[in-house]
Amino acid sequence: MVDTINYNKIRDYIYEKTGIYIEEKRMYFFKNRVIKRIKKLALDNPETYYNFLVKSEYSEMELKKLISEITINETYFFREFPQLKVFAEYALNDVIKRKSNKYIKVLSAGSASGEEPYTLSIILKEMLDYGFDYKIDALDIDPIMVLKARSAVYSDYSIRDVPKEYLAKYFEKEGNNYKVKDIVKDKVNIYNLNLIEDETYEKLDDDYDFIFCRNVFIYFSDEIRKKIVTKFYTILNEGGYIFLGHSESINRITNAFRIVKANDFILYQKPSEGGANNV
Repeated sequence: MVDTINYNKIRDYIYEKTGIYIEEKRMYFFKNRVIKRIKKLALDNPETYYNFLVKSEYSEMELKKLISEITINETYFFREFPQLKVFAEYALNDVIKRKSNKYIKVLSAGSASGEEPYTLSIILKEMLDYGFDYKIDALDIDPIMVLKARSAVYSDYSIRDVPKEYLAKYFEKEGNNYKVKDIVKDKVNIYNLNLIEDETYEKLDDDYDFIFCRNVFIYFSDEIRKKIVTKFYTILNEGGYIFLGHSESINRITNAFRIVKANDFILYQKPSEGGANNV
């Protein structure tokens, strides 16, 4: 019983600091990850670990390491390709038709080790006509993943779904790995930021055409999701789109977005002025 109380205290502390909420059905997984950290630090039990996490001089560093343990960062280039095809062939064309300039801005929220933003960069290189330019801002709460993303070096596993012509065009071999070429990498800015903090949105632009936040909301409560979606609404251009993971939805927390169905995928579009409900 005492251990259970301390696991709950650790869970609540993570929620307070990061907005990441561990549901009861994931507590077994969570406890195993905490035990892994306890053993790594040679501590006695969840109580001593809680005190170390909250009160020690290493609290901030340990919180980052624990976050890295409990978030699933499994990703690869061109993941969920059918959805990316909808982005490239439907949503992108729709936004371009509305644009008064030739500059596309994308936000990749929860970008993990960088495969998603670099994939989007490749797609935009391929799809945009001459004269268009773009930039991609990517953020993740896990500093370890951010460092990996900035290095832009990936294993065979990560690049396994990259079309051969793109692999030759946009990657270079580096030992047994593959490095993203600067022509793709230089268009991507990667930040170690927390989606639930107001300061994050002060550092980001306020006119994105697309926001990708795929497989991120699974970690948050409805309260935190609503806060993030409200921020997204503010920084998204009218006519811009939000892309979520295939199992995610924001229907029950807001009716501010127009629901668009394209090739069996649900997209969320910010309506033009006067066409939206309140978030």
